Amino acid sequence: MIERHRVAAFDQLAESAGLRVDVAGHRIALFRLGDDVYAIGDRCSHAEASLAEGEVFDGAVECPRHGSEFDLRTGRSESLPATRPVPTYTVEVEGTDVFVTVESSEGGEA
Repeated sequence: MIERHRVAAFDQLAESAGLRVDVAGHRIALFRLGDDVYAIGDRCSHAEASLAEGEVFDGAVECPRHGSEFDLRTGRSESLPATRPVPTYTVEVEGTDVFVTVESSEGGEA
């Protein structure tokens, strides 16, 4: 089942910094670039690390553990050692609220 969840207030999101949220069994990293908000899976696809803790450069986040970069728009791995993408989620900003759409998952994100 696909569900839409309010996950944050827009002003909670610092420019070019991550915020981790847990939604319906998914661990998600939110990032604000200007007026746009992006949501990707918070776990690096190479090793257990929180992407919300990474640094943002030119529309990508760098994993704080091994330096792999992930495109915030597509989730695609842009550098080694990661070779697999991370999930992306639909984000909507309505007024001051940020919503993310996820598929319900009892077991959580793989």
